[in-house]
Amino acid sequence: MKRVVQSLLFGLAALASSPLWAETPPNVLIVGQIAEPQSLDPHAVTAVNDFRILVNVYDGLVRYADGTLNVEPSLATDWTISDDGLEYTFNLREDVNFHDGSPFNAEAVVFNFERMLNEDHPYYDTGPFPLAFYFGQVDSVEAVSDYQVKFTLTEPFAPFLSNLAYPTGLIISPDAVREHGAEVGRNPSGTGAFQFEEWQANQRVVVTRNPGYWDGAPSLEAVVFRPITDANTRVAEMLSGGIDLMVEVPPDNVSTFVDDGSFALYEQAGPHLWFLILNMKEAPFNSKAMRQAVNYAINKESLVTDILQGTATVATGPTPPAFGWAYNDELEPYPYDPDRARELIAEAGGEGAEITFYVTEGGSGMLDPISMGTAIQADLAAVGLNVSIETYEWNTFLGEVNPGLEGKADMAEMAWMTNDPDTLPFLALRTEAFPENGGFNSGYYSNPEVDELLNQARTSTDQDERARLYREMQAIVYDDAPWAFIANWQQNAVATDAVENFKLQPSFLLQLQDVSKP
Repeated sequence: MKRVVQSLLFGLAALASSPLWAETPPNVLIVGQIAEPQSLDPHAVTAVNDFRILVNVYDGLVRYADGTLNVEPSLATDWTISDDGLEYTFNLREDVNFHDGSPFNAEAVVFNFERMLNEDHPYYDTGPFPLAFYFGQVDSVEAVSDYQVKFTLTEPFAPFLSNLAYPTGLIISPDAVREHGAEVGRNPSGTGAFQFEEWQANQRVVVTRNPGYWDGAPSLEAVVFRPITDANTRVAEMLSGGIDLMVEVPPDNVSTFVDDGSFALYEQAGPHLWFLILNMKEAPFNSKAMRQAVNYAINKESLVTDILQGTATVATGPTPPAFGWAYNDELEPYPYDPDRARELIAEAGGEGAEITFYVTEGGSGMLDPISMGTAIQADLAAVGLNVSIETYEWNTFLGEVNPGLEGKADMAEMAWMTNDPDTLPFLALRTEAFPENGGFNSGYYSNPEVDELLNQARTSTDQDERARLYREMQAIVYDDAPWAFIANWQQNAVATDAVENFKLQPSFLLQLQDVSKP
């Protein structure tokens, strides 16, 4: 196997020296990613771009069942929940090892969650862990026996199992963390279907088949994830045979692949929201009238029809319609009404306001961000707002936006793809989720009523009650307009006809264990 891997890496290095690869190696899947990953430590990252790699290297206690957001066993064979909803006890698979040879057991699970949640843990400083919020209700994690682990919560927490299935719940080798410390994100070790081989910065991440995988060894010998940030270059690579699979196909190119029988286009609805964060700490968007004006001023139908070419629908509020049970279908999207926008701007005294707008070149779920940003700039100019765009590479963009917009920008593009109706509002709309508290409320929205509704919804064990609370929250956020609600995307990908058994998942993750390329 080592000789095969060495030969593979040599071939990849040779191929990468040319601008466009002529042919991909047999039984090796080359995936065109939208950006360079930030890290391969599952607890240290937030972007779906990175998660698409991680779910093939790591497992969690549970996972999403194929084609759904329902939870099924993974490293845990089964579990029980106490009557009061405060204790979750998991029975673990035996005879599973991490890729570095160390054993997976209850102590490894305890290590993973203590590392994220306990500031006194000796490896807490290998973070930060930006999505530790997902497990904020965990009071303790205890190894009951070698292969049984118990989580005790401070209060009932409805999204707990779903959050365990999310990539933040993936289990990393404690030995790898001890050996590599803060550099473990460059030296990952999980229990997944593929094991890490190499990471050449801005060129490729290579993972190879795990022949002893507990759920069956994959068919593919290796997967190569190539960061190709420019969408036109990704398309050119796809058409020339340099990559086998491409995620997030630009709308302008969808018909090209549909009309070519040598490619297959895949589409899958999922919980996605593309929006603008508005900086409520400072003028002009500390005024609700100004925030509502932006929602009226942007021609969202034109964005989804002309720029996204029907690959998305106009968004209504903070909850995507894919969460049907929790979605407030009584709300209607803000209509395109520039006259109403001008009225609101005049009411707020915001005529001629200077607005700094952060736009990214591309990133997870960002669709066509430069074209969308330019169109939004024009729409706002038409109602008298002077918008200056600053454009950043994706990881640099996150480094600017996630710490908060105060003192830097007035609005910023953003997209989230989530696993539960709790996730996005809890992490990005609560008062306690301000960036200085470790959250993603980069626009500093604060409404105590919304805070209380979200806290009630995540502790309710009655789904009908949760749905009522989320719908009420949506109506308040819709009116407060802390964001400009733009689009809900239907994800897509394209693969060559040599790729078999591939499918998209509503989680937006890339599950490649069953994929083959004869």
